[in-house]
Amino acid sequence: MTQAIYPDLRDRVVFVSGGASGIGAEDVRQLAAQGARVAFVDIDADAAHALCAEIKATGHPEPFFQRCDLTDIPALQASIAAAASRLGPIRVLVNNAANDQRHAWQDVTPEYWDERLAVNLRHQFFAIQAVAPMMKQAGGGSIINLGSISWHAGAGGMPAYTTAKAGIEGLTRGMARDLGPDKIRVNCIIPGWIMTERQITLWLTPEGEENLMRNQCLKEKLGPIDIARMVLWLASDESRLCSSQLWVVDGGRM
Repeated sequence: MTQAIYPDLRDRVVFVSGGASGIGAEDVRQLAAQGARVAFVDIDADAAHALCAEIKATGHPEPFFQRCDLTDIPALQASIAAAASRLGPIRVLVNNAANDQRHAWQDVTPEYWDERLAVNLRHQFFAIQAVAPMMKQAGGGSIINLGSISWHAGAGGMPAYTTAKAGIEGLTRGMARDLGPDKIRVNCIIPGWIMTERQITLWLTPEGEENLMRNQCLKEKLGPIDIARMVLWLASDESRLCSSQLWVVDGGRM
């Protein structure tokens, strides 16, 4: 498939959370291929360095990686400040990082609940808080939050995760209203079941795939590139008057 080119993304500064693997890594690849100045954070330094080397070998701008535990909010905001100092004001934020760890509701403790919301929801708000002032000063920006189809589909077995992902949609709508006067757009992408290496290794079974194809209108498995294409469009000025929206990319499952 031919990849769209967004000339306005060249040299635009983008910050991606959880960019070393899965959907985040494809976002980093595709943004770099557009000529964007990409910074990303992740806890997996080995995977991140491998990704940077891969992108550099293609001749695209090498991303700026910093290792960061996103549950440490001061460290996250310091990483955002360091990225802006090195690359320039951040104009696009991709709040991608998450972990869909399964857990039985009977076993959830208050400590585990708080930790899961810190991993999946809390950092998104504080990343927005860090980038919004520089976006305002630069004349606007695009914030892209990653939600999940899981709670829309009524998935069980991970109540803290589905609660966090539902909260991201509320965060998106509220912050779009607050930041709109400063020409900052806030949108949420709702991925379907995306065939990352993690999903294939841990949870994809013949029965699960059969059920997926039965429920999707389009009978084809989705990959990280399908989300990255939506990220590119929302990052670009092509979507300049789109905000406070939920963009579902699920093959017609919902």
